[in-house]
Amino acid sequence: MTTTAATAVCLGETMAQVTPADGAGLEHSGALRLAVAGAESTVAQYLADLGHGAAWVSRVGDDPFGRRIVAAVASRGVDVTGVRRDTSAPTGVYFKDPGPDGTRVHYYRAGSAASRMSAADADGIDLTCVRLLHLTGITPAVSGTCAALVATLLERAAGTKTLVSFDVNHRPALWSSHGEAAEALLALARRADIVLVGRDEGETLWGTATAQDIRDHIGPRGTLVVKDGAVGATEFTDGKQEFVAAPAVDVVEAVGAGDAFAAGYLSGLLDGAAPRERLALGHRLAGRTLRSIEDYVPISPKDRS
Repeated sequence: MTTTAATAVCLGETMAQVTPADGAGLEHSGALRLAVAGAESTVAQYLADLGHGAAWVSRVGDDPFGRRIVAAVASRGVDVTGVRRDTSAPTGVYFKDPGPDGTRVHYYRAGSAASRMSAADADGIDLTCVRLLHLTGITPAVSGTCAALVATLLERAAGTKTLVSFDVNHRPALWSSHGEAAEALLALARRADIVLVGRDEGETLWGTATAQDIRDHIGPRGTLVVKDGAVGATEFTDGKQEFVAAPAVDVVEAVGAGDAFAAGYLSGLLDGAAPRERLALGHRLAGRTLRSIEDYVPISPKDRS
């Protein structure tokens, strides 16, 4: 597995997404639609949309779902040469189940091709010219070998010019226990250069009630961005704090908004934007997703202006 030169490398599982076409729940919907969804590939696609060289690294099954995913991500200008096709494991699938109390998600990813990624896969990832390596807390939760891969990449990036961004992205169903998740995600956050976490995630994981509590718990190293839903987002960096309120949005569905925010924020960071500007761009991209049933809402050149 190799990757060509890219500004940002995003690593993690992407799955085939199945959604009721009529917006009804899975139990009663008459038609289903197929899409592509994954936290890290979503970030890569948005970064490519915004003019950055982005690569996505993963494994998919050598099946129609895997081929469809790779083609879709590549069509947005993302380098997919680091995606390996596994002939002996399937591509993961998940189902979105809309309901009056929100959207539930049902995963069918156990034993997937992506879950078989391991520390050995790090050998094919050249970080020499990469400015940003984007990881999430989903990958180490998928399997022990995926956790080893994340740890290896953090070790290789340490002391280099490559910044590591880590979106906590807590998925309780993927962890064997709350304690395991809290400990593992905290350890990874403390090793990253840029950490993105929801205020609610922090409270669930570590009992931290405020953005400042999360900063105190993780520690002063690097940059921390705490997202607080419709309230806004706070960046802590170099002893300074910046808060930008979230614009009002008529929410259709919240799934995917966190990844969109991460992509907008990281794009601003790569462009050298000030904290307020990069937080605002994160909110702008999140708003696009909140107004849609899609996890990823493509950005055209016209939308950039």
